[in-house]
Formats: sequence, structure tokens, C-alpha cells
Amino acid sequence: MANVSVAAEWQLLYNRYYRKPELYPMRWKHVDLARNKVAAAPFGGPVAVIRDDSKIVQLHGESALRKLRLFTCSGHLLADTVWRHPGGRLIGMSWTDDHTLVCVVQDGTIYRYDVHARLIEPNLSLGKECFENNVADCTFWGNGVVCITEANQLFCIADFKNPNSVKLADPGIVEPPRCMAVIEPQYTVSGNVEVLLSVGDGGEEDAAVLVVEEDGVQRLGVGMLRGPLQKMVVSRDGKWLASFTHDGRLLVTTSDLTGIIIERECESALPPEQLAWCGMDAVLLYWDDMLLMMGPDGDPVHYLYDEPIILIPECDGVRILSNTSMEFLQRVPDSTVSIFTIGSTSPAALLYDALDHFDRRSAKADENLRLIRSSLPEAVEACVDAAGHEFDVSRQRTLLRAASYGQAFCSNFQRDRIQEMCKILRVLNAVRNPEIGIPLSIQQYKLLTPSVLIGRLINAHQHLLALRISEYLGMNQEVVIMHWACAKITASLAIPDATLLEILLDKLKLCKGISYAAVAAHADKSGRRKLAALLVEHEPRSSKQVPLLLSIGEEDIALMKATECGDTDLVYLVLFHIWHKRQPLEFFGTIQARPLARDLFITYARCYKHEFLKDFFLSTGQLQDVAFLLWKESWVLGKNPMASKGSPLHGPRIKLVEKAQSLFAETKEHTFESKAAEEHAKLLRMQHELEVTTKQAIFVDSSISDTIRTCIVLGNHRAAMKVKTEFKVSEKRWYWLKVFALATIKDWVALEKFSKEKKPPIGYRPFVEACVEAGEKGEAIKYIPKLADPQERAESYARIGMAKEAADAASQAKDGELLGRLKLTFAQNAAASTIFDTLRDRLSFQGAS
Repeated sequence: MANVSVAAEWQLLYNRYYRKPELYPMRWKHVDLARNKVAAAPFGGPVAVIRDDSKIVQLHGESALRKLRLFTCSGHLLADTVWRHPGGRLIGMSWTDDHTLVCVVQDGTIYRYDVHARLIEPNLSLGKECFENNVADCTFWGNGVVCITEANQLFCIADFKNPNSVKLADPGIVEPPRCMAVIEPQYTVSGNVEVLLSVGDGGEEDAAVLVVEEDGVQRLGVGMLRGPLQKMVVSRDGKWLASFTHDGRLLVTTSDLTGIIIERECESALPPEQLAWCGMDAVLLYWDDMLLMMGPDGDPVHYLYDEPIILIPECDGVRILSNTSMEFLQRVPDSTVSIFTIGSTSPAALLYDALDHFDRRSAKADENLRLIRSSLPEAVEACVDAAGHEFDVSRQRTLLRAASYGQAFCSNFQRDRIQEMCKILRVLNAVRNPEIGIPLSIQQYKLLTPSVLIGRLINAHQHLLALRISEYLGMNQEVVIMHWACAKITASLAIPDATLLEILLDKLKLCKGISYAAVAAHADKSGRRKLAALLVEHEPRSSKQVPLLLSIGEEDIALMKATECGDTDLVYLVLFHIWHKRQPLEFFGTIQARPLARDLFITYARCYKHEFLKDFFLSTGQLQDVAFLLWKESWVLGKNPMASKGSPLHGPRIKLVEKAQSLFAETKEHTFESKAAEEHAKLLRMQHELEVTTKQAIFVDSSISDTIRTCIVLGNHRAAMKVKTEFKVSEKRWYWLKVFALATIKDWVALEKFSKEKKPPIGYRPFVEACVEAGEKGEAIKYIPKLADPQERAESYARIGMAKEAADAASQAKDGELLGRLKLTFAQNAAASTIFDTLRDRLSFQGAS
């Protein structure tokens, strides 16, 4: 009897059964679909209703102001708002994949709403041309829309996440098309949307379908169509096109109109108000009192309605919305057919019957099991599958009991299959509850995925159910709790911060690793800065905590947290933030108390912000550090080619060094640096004077020795002597410098005169070396005899190649080792070698005696 009652609800279309169970009686009141524009989201999404401004309707005491109302599929009001938008008549509205309601008005403006009827800013526009010519019609898909203007030009927004309006190719038509359909970009070869326009004035010759893309127009169906198409709809996979012809036929073709799949006569030549695919096996046509379902063959199925309906296509059927109910028309699954068909003897039907006998304690149960023992796994699977497709909870339970009963006698069936189905059905039954109003089928649920379902639940503020489902399915609960916390803050403006903090923490602690900083950021955005500061204290990750503390104005706490974690990047982030926000002295006081922050600031400022760093050192009394910075600046300035220009006494470099000297002088510990800076300034001043006098920029930044040497080379002996006197250059150093400087310019007369002024404190050897290095051996001979040390005389003679004189000097030195070295020096001179051998032998003989 149960089988009879179940199958009695079905309708046979050709060789397939269809059923139309009622999902909900609608809870709304005073909603007449005939007087309203309606947009229903797929996958059991919300329903948007607004009074149709293109119709003259009686208000029945309601306000003249139009209201946009959002309902669940069960008719429960989610939200409403008054429609006050300019722009002309509402042309069309639809839901995107992320449940954003898109409304297109006559001037091409697009308004968007969330599921709580809150306007999403900014509004979008289809462009100036749409504004000037007005939108006549529009067609939506997933996340896009195509609009046609009164000038028969097409405009497209392919994705509302990237809302750029694109004008498609000019279709080149004068009269508006009879109907319009869209092939989604994911199903086209080009990857762009294709718009199908039915054109023709009734004749067979000019009837065609224009395929309009961004870069061209194609004319299809010429010669195949016997007249213009009145209605068109593309299948979900983009392969098939169902259409209603001018002479009352249903025509199903390929989407490129190259072949006719189905051609059937309908009962009316008037075009239907709605045309929709029911899955992939049937097409629905709706007139004002009749719904006709047609398949590839066989008699059509009629459904009569005494109230207006809206067809809502789904992946596995069509939801039918009326003023009083929500129904679901779908093909009966094969597993359900095998169990409940009248007179069925399939293994699944016998297993279901066996459970009935078992409940009545009949031996017939065992007889049925014996009959299907070889097919028991298939029978169990069919019962499980049929349970998944049922909306009736008691029938689900019975089918699962039958599967469980059969599983007890089946050793090779997957043990977790029934458990998985139970999980799915518990989730589906929970969201199908009229209070929630999401009538998902199992196929829709699998296509939608649990994570998307949870996202839709939390967007609808069904947080408790979303949390329970997440926990039940073993999914991450952080997204749910985060969204709940943010929504709670938004909705709890009257609750004190401390009380609300306790409420939030009680739930947030349920999820380890949750971002308290994100919740705190939302609190700050909602104008509750104190609550944000309290929440962020619980954030364990400094990388998220510190930036938020800065955004809510808690710079001191942010600096403390950043320095405590030791992350230099975070410390710099806080430093730069405070630096640009506070006065310098306040900033200096803040970082002085934190060594890490202070050191990092100094490191950065040494490279890029010298002036600011000087202010810091002055504010903290570190005068020596300011002096070092000034001294460094003077050297940097010296690398600038323009630095040596200007006043020789008041050049910028000299001023910097003098400032550094005065700062060093104020500290007892830096006497040396003070003296060095003073002499440096004095030297720079003298070098500037010399450059001005000589008109040669060769003195600045050279050493004292180089300055003296350069003066002598230039013949400015008075200046050289002045430098010597000013900087107390020693006599020995003076003689060395002057000897080599005179040799450099080969002023041998002056060199000889200089050697005779007085006995040189450095001796005569530097004179000899200077002459030898200058290649003047003749001049060197003048000074070699004056060398007091015989060894030095011998080596000097050897350097200029005078072997005999070297030998004589060496014999006076009485040094055998010296004679050996000299012999090696004159190794190429046999006579000289003989002399050195003779002297060494003589020296050896004298030593022996």
C-alpha cells in the first residue's frame, strides 16, 4: 500500500516518471505574484519581491511607496526596504552566485542589495549610451547580465565582481528582437558571452537567430526555422536551445542551431509566459492557467493552476513558486522508481518489502532476503540512494532502515555508506526546516558544497545552525564564529563594552587560533574603539595585533608589543607610524624609553635622516653624537664638486667642522676629538686659501704632508713653511718632505743648497734616495761621501753601479756579509766580483790571524 501511495503522486512523461512534492506552504501574507516582479535565487536561495511598476495595480490600502522585500523559500520575511531610486522603470532583477540582488533600471543604473536588503555601494552603470537610449530588456546568468537598449544595442557585464560594461557588436536590426537568450561564457568556444536574438517578421525566409558577441554577429537557423521564435531558453550545460515558434511548436535544437532534436506541436499558438528546462529531459511551458511539461516523445503532462506561478530552474528540476506554496518538479530518481513502482520486483523493492514484513514479525521477510541474496549490495545501495532524494523525513527513515536491515546480511557492502547518507540528510533536513527555508535536494547540495552552504547560512545570520553543521561535518568553525562575532558587534550598540567583551570571548575561545585582531578591526570600524582595544589584547600573534593597535590609536601599546616580540619589521612599522603622527620631542621621549626601538631608529636615521637624528641627540644631551654626525656630513659634502666653491673662510664644510669642534669641546671625554676637529678646520681653511691663491683645486682634503709637498712643488716655499709652523711639523718630517718634493721637480740646485743650510737632522741618505729614485745618479754622488756609515756608503755606491767605490766603503766597514751581498749585486761584472772576493779573503785572513 505504501508503494501505491508513493507512486500515485507521479506523472509519466514518455518513459520517465516525474513528481511534484510540495516543499512549503508559503508563510507570507498579501503577496500576489501577478502584481509583482519576482527574482528567486537557485539552490534554494532567497526570493525578492517588488511591485511591478509596469503594471497598473490596485493598492488595497498599502502604501504607495514601493518596497523591496526579501523572503526565504518558505515565505519567511528576511528584510525589506523602501525603493526610492531614480532612473526610471525597473527592467529586471536577479540574484548572483554570492546572493547579491542585482536590479537594472531604465537608465542603465544597476543597484545591488545583500540578503538583508542593504544597498551595496557604489552603484554600477552600463554607460552613457544606455543612459541616453534607455534599457529595454535584460537577461541574467550566474554573475553577469546582458542588456539591450531601445536602439537595439547590446551591453554586457560579464562578472559583477569586476563590473566593466562592454558594448557588444551591433546586431544591425531596426525592430526589437522577439526574444533574447544567453549562452554563458563557460560554455562558449571563445570564452565570451554569446547573446541569441530571435529576429524576423513572420516569414520563413527572414526568420533567424542572431548570435552576437563582442567582436561579431552570426546569423543562424536560416532555412531551418519556419518562422521567428517567440521564446528561447538555453539548457544549463549550454548545449541545447528550447524555443517556442510563431506557429505554436516546441523546438529543441543544438545551441548552434545546426540540428533539430525535438519538434512537437503545443496546444496553444500563443507564446507562453515562461519557458524553462526541467533538468535535461523535459521542457516546461507556462500559460496563465496551465503548466505543460513536454519530453522527447509521448503525451505531455498538464498541471493546472488557478494562481500565477514562477518557474525557478534548478540543476535537477524546477521549483514552482505560487502565492500559496513552493513545489519542486523533478524527475523521479531511478532508485526510487525501482522501489516504489507499483508491482516492482526489483531487489530494492523486495528489500523494502522485507523490512515491512520484519516489522510485522512475518517469515516473509526471510523469504524476500533469500530471493535477493545475490543482489543484496545493489538493493542496499538503491535504498540509501532513494533516501537521499526524499524530502519526506519519515520516508527517509524507512528507506535507511531498509538499507540497514539489508546491510546486516551483506558482508561486502561499504559500512560507512549509510552513515555518510545519514550525515547528509541531517544537514539537508536542518536547512529545509521552514524557519530556515533552504529546500536543497541532495544533488544541489553536492553541487553547492557544504562550505558554500555554511557561507550562505552565516550571511543569513543563521550562525547557530551553521556552527552546528560545521561541527557535525568536522569543518573549520572559525569562519562561522568570526562572522557571528562581527554581526554581534554590529547589532549590539546598546550593550556596554565590558559586557559585550565577555559575550564575545565566551564564543571566540571555542575556536583555537581564531583571529581576535579581525574581530577587533570590525569593532573599530563600527565605532567601538574601546572594545577593539580590549579584544586585541587577546590576539596572540603580534603580526596581527600591532597593526590593529596602530589603527585604533594605541601607539604606545603597539610599540611595547612590537619590541617585546623582537620583530624588527614590526618595530619599524610602529616607529614610522608614530614618527609621522607625533611632534618630534614627543616622539623622542617615546622611543628613548625602549632601547630596541631607539637603536633601530638611530640605525635608520644615520642612513636617511641626519637632521632628525641630530635633533634626537640634542634632545637627549648626546652632544658628541651630534658632533660626529656633523663631521660625517662635512666629509659627505666634500664629495660634492660644488663644495670647494664659495668663500674660502666661510665654506659650509668649515662651518660644519667648527660646529663639531665646539660640541666636542663641551664634553671632557672628547678632548682629542675636539683638538682634531679644530686642526681639521684650520687645515681646510688654509687649503681653501691656497686654492684661491694658486687657482688650482688640488689642496682641499689632502693631508698636511701632501699640502706641504704640493706647496714646495709649486714653488710656494713660504706657504709650505707656514703650514709647517702652523701645525708644528717636526724638522725630520719637514726635511723628508722637502727633499723628495725638490727631487720631484728636479730642482737640484735648491736641493744642494738646502743640504748645506745646516746639518740635516735626517742625515744625507734621504738625499741620496731622492736622487736615485729621480734617476739622477750624478746628483746622488754629491751626497754619498757625506754618509757617515760605511755600510750605507757601500750600499749607496752599489745602487748607482760604482763597484770600486762600493768595495772601498765595504772594506772600511769590515763586514763579510756585506761583501757577499755586494758581490751578488755585481754578479754580471766579473772584475767587480773579483774585487769583492779579494776583499773578503783578505778580511777572512785578518780575522784568522
